[in-house]
Amino acid sequence: AQLMEFGGGLVDAGGSLRLSCEASGRISNVNTMAWYRGVPGQRELVASVASHGAIKYSAAVKGRFTISRDNARNTVYLQMSNLKPEDTAVYYCYVDRLQVGMLWNYDLWGQGTQVTVSS
Repeated sequence: AQLMEFGGGLVDAGGSLRLSCEASGRISNVNTMAWYRGVPGQRELVASVASHGAIKYSAAVKGRFTISRDNARNTVYLQMSNLKPEDTAVYYCYVDRLQVGMLWNYDLWGQGTQVTVSS
């Protein structure tokens, strides 16, 4: 199983972007899906959505970003609005565990996608 990210790019301050991340493979269950930003070893949680729907946001993005998931597509989305220059970062998709056949995979990360917000 792997995580494939889409979206990102360059946007002016106040603009919007949408990120998506699909967990690909013969997947039967996906637990919590999340978005982090930063660099490996120094990533901060942006938002997460559990399999049962519970959602968390960091204080920095609450009210501006919306996380959602499509369980049928094993996909998580991050709608980012009113973007600020301080939102500039590499954004990573994360899944804490997912099931492929009879096996569970843990701590999966996407490759990262750059988001740049110009002032």
